[in-house]
Amino acid sequence: MSESWHLAQVNVGRFVAPPGDPRIEPFMAALDRINAIADASPGFIWRLQDDSGNATAIRPTSDPLFAVNMSVWRDADALFDYVYRSAHTPVMARRREFFDRFDGAYQALWWIPAGHIPTIDEALGRLWRLDRYGPTAQAFTFKARFPAPDESGVPVDHQPDPWCVGRA
Repeated sequence: MSESWHLAQVNVGRFVAPPGDPRIEPFMAALDRINAIADASPGFIWRLQDDSGNATAIRPTSDPLFAVNMSVWRDADALFDYVYRSAHTPVMARRREFFDRFDGAYQALWWIPAGHIPTIDEALGRLWRLDRYGPTAQAFTFKARFPAPDESGVPVDHQPDPWCVGRA
């Protein structure tokens, strides 16, 4: 595990309805609880948030239903544990109720120097790179993980945890 590098992640989506609509209320009602779990998770470093404590009001595009979520973690295993082995998992499993299907890459991972806070433009650029070129050291996925820049090794094709199959 590298102490010089941390793992940044971005995931985006387009809500099926605007804030205040009952169709997305269960998602919105769970945000504070899920964000608190992230904040307390081993390996968590930072997450994008506005004054309300979440990122749903941040509008990085002209589409009022487009949502962006970003966070920084010690490593991919810490992020994976939060995403797939915590109370976050059941909420994520319902994402099709709250978000439209997304054309293209909707999640990207990349290494950043420890202490760096990624910008939304940086994150959207990583999504574009992943969508355009597939997994590379500059933008990758949980399944095709690349080692931190100061670690030797080749990308690892991770097989999903059997518990997670069909849930992501």
